[in-house]
Amino acid sequence: MKSNLDHEQYENARKRTKQKKRLYFHFILFLIGSVFFVILNKVMKFYPEQDWYVWAIFGWLFLLIIHFINVFIMNRFFGKEWERSQTEKLLAKHQKKIEKLESNLEKKGAFNKIESKPEENSIS
Repeated sequence: MKSNLDHEQYENARKRTKQKKRLYFHFILFLIGSVFFVILNKVMKFYPEQDWYVWAIFGWLFLLIIHFINVFIMNRFFGKEWERSQTEKLLAKHQKKIEKLESNLEKKGAFNKIESKPEENSIS
């Protein structure tokens, strides 16, 4: 059991490391891309009458911020432990409903009717 738990913790740590690695790569790509946009617009005179690179950089920055929030904030609140607790709550809720339905059926005598019926297809 301990080995299984260790393996699960290792897998969670590995996934988390990959998420952070992708975020850092995205950040470096953002820096390089931003410099490229500025050079393309100002130095190479690609549509020089407009400063479109500012909008491109802000758009990309917005996506980078969403990526950051997903990795460092949302994953903390909605990670594996959160999933596990929500699943347990849902299972408990369903079990409570099942028990309530069974008790209602017992009060109405539905189980007694089923048990007292002789089997029609039995071979004597």
